Amino acid sequence: MTFTRHAHIDNLDTLPRMPAWVTSARAETLEDVAFLSGAALSHLHLVLASPNVPHALLRERLALRAAEACVAFSGQLERGADLRDAVHLLRPGDLPGPAGETYFAWRRAVERPVSIKALDRALPTLEPSQIAVWLDAGQGAPVSRAARVLEAVLTEVPRAEVPGLVLADAALAHSLGWDHLLPLLAAGLKRADLRKRGEDLRLACHRALLASAIEAARLSTDFARRAAHLNAVAPKLRAKGAGDAVEMFLSRDAVAPSALPLPDRAARRLCDRLLDLGAVRELTGRDTFRLYGV
Repeated sequence: MTFTRHAHIDNLDTLPRMPAWVTSARAETLEDVAFLSGAALSHLHLVLASPNVPHALLRERLALRAAEACVAFSGQLERGADLRDAVHLLRPGDLPGPAGETYFAWRRAVERPVSIKALDRALPTLEPSQIAVWLDAGQGAPVSRAARVLEAVLTEVPRAEVPGLVLADAALAHSLGWDHLLPLLAAGLKRADLRKRGEDLRLACHRALLASAIEAARLSTDFARRAAHLNAVAPKLRAKGAGDAVEMFLSRDAVAPSALPLPDRAARRLCDRLLDLGAVRELTGRDTFRLYGV
């Protein structure tokens, strides 16, 4: 995600906070909710302009949350921890299952700058021409455009929640001038919202983006601080390949020791060292098949 660098937000202590009137306001009408969602998205855009925010890591974490929401929409029981296991502990030749495929779709959607080619890679069951047609359905202001794209997909294919939400977020990112898709809509919508159309769906999308933008801004600030700490302790790491390992932690939601560019024992020792330094967290609570993340 590319943003103009602003000197006044380079310092972590000066990362802007979401105004209280945005987070505490209660609005019912479409006009009021649209105003608040616009304010929240504007604030998020400002936070994301900071070079201190690890954008790839943020996108991956939001992709996990979007996948978890979509899995719930489909009536499956897998939670975030299950989705992490389905992807990061997958053995060569194994299939990730429907929930894992949903997570893979979202991860692919955020990996590369938004384009028809990138979206086709994330949604391989769709034709590029169909993706383009659905994206063209979105017109108007950013949130209205995203809602219209979502409506176009779900009207034509009612059970296509994942493609609809991916393309809606892509339309939103394009409207806001973001290079990469940022998963925001899915985590803020309810299952019943996906059956709405017209103004009701736009209202639901504004509400979803208000909540998700507030959470994404909070998460951005948290990740900026955690990334700063990881970078600060990195010089203490003497293992060969530690620099590349740190970069992996700064760009991935979760990392298995076996994925690190080190021998197995050295990778496990590095993870333990980073854990002791408070630079990463163990995400599973298990003694084996552990996963680590910032």
